[in-house]
Amino acid sequence: DPHGVVRNANPAAQAMLLGEVSAQPAKLLLSARSSWHHLAVLVNETFAAGQSLEAETTIDNEDRPSQRLHARTRLTAQGGRRSGLCVLFLEDLREVEARVRTEKLASMGRMSAAVAHEIRNPLSAISQANALLDEEVREPAQKRLTSMIEQNAQRLSRIVDDILNVARAQPSQGVGAATSLPLDQMVRQVTHEWSRQNQAERTLGVHAHAPVAHVGFDPEHLRRLLVNLLDNAIRHASGKPSSIRVITQPSGTEHIRLSVWSDGQPLEASVMRHLFEPFFSSESRSSGLGLYICRELCERYGAQIAYQRTRLDQREGNEFYVLMPSSSLSTGRAHPVQQSLSYPVVDSLATRTGGAGSTLSGDPPLATR
Repeated sequence: DPHGVVRNANPAAQAMLLGEVSAQPAKLLLSARSSWHHLAVLVNETFAAGQSLEAETTIDNEDRPSQRLHARTRLTAQGGRRSGLCVLFLEDLREVEARVRTEKLASMGRMSAAVAHEIRNPLSAISQANALLDEEVREPAQKRLTSMIEQNAQRLSRIVDDILNVARAQPSQGVGAATSLPLDQMVRQVTHEWSRQNQAERTLGVHAHAPVAHVGFDPEHLRRLLVNLLDNAIRHASGKPSSIRVITQPSGTEHIRLSVWSDGQPLEASVMRHLFEPFFSSESRSSGLGLYICRELCERYGAQIAYQRTRLDQREGNEFYVLMPSSSLSTGRAHPVQQSLSYPVVDSLATRTGGAGSTLSGDPPLATR
């Protein structure tokens, strides 16, 4: 009503607002909780405007995860006259996004089969013909043209691979077939190969501080996860020494944190809202599938991926981090759940030697090996 008193609520609305369903719920006052403030404001604005309104809001709960809701209002009428009541429709945005994601996956699944046959075969023919042509030409201008063809053919090939990787990342049922992998060993191996392929030995720094930790992941999928994050980082990093960092460290007693940090510019709010969506990219060179594949792989193995702006060695940067359940973590003591990067030694891939001590303010340094 105009005073913000909830006269009636169906079980779904009770579950969203209270976290539980009561057979005979007491009357609720929208102004009673600070987390409902935006809903109370929306109802008041509806009465003031005399028309239906809608908005998105977040309800922060103390005893359960926060909820993102889409709220829509409608004034009720009786006999052609307003009854003085407002109906508030609430919809969980996670369910909406899940439905949209399912539809996108179905579309990409159908498209993947077409991509494999309709694009890859002619693309291979183009690449082979261009390679033969490149052997015949001698003029620098013609060489530049064949080089341009090769680069763009490789770009198309990577896009095809990304699309097919999306299909492969989707398990037919249940979770993926996980292998207990030594995380630090895998990280060193993958980053060493990646840095050589991308000529980024001086750009990349690796800080492995989970020596006994094992994680449940398929080796190729863990490689794809880390390579995608590194490919994303190098596109936005400054290129200065240690402008990209890969860090592993325990997080609590049951998880390992794998972080990829780069000193790139802050992401715009419009970009952050769609970071892990398929085919979304802020630049034309990217297929927009790298981070999406990362998220799908994380969900498959019970891990979580997120982004945050983090300060490291007096430099602001972008951090993508993955929290993975540890299948073996015998450190002898519980580690605090990491909210930001924390490591004691700068160890560049180029030199593999220890440097000056470095920790983030407020984060206790982990023990060095």
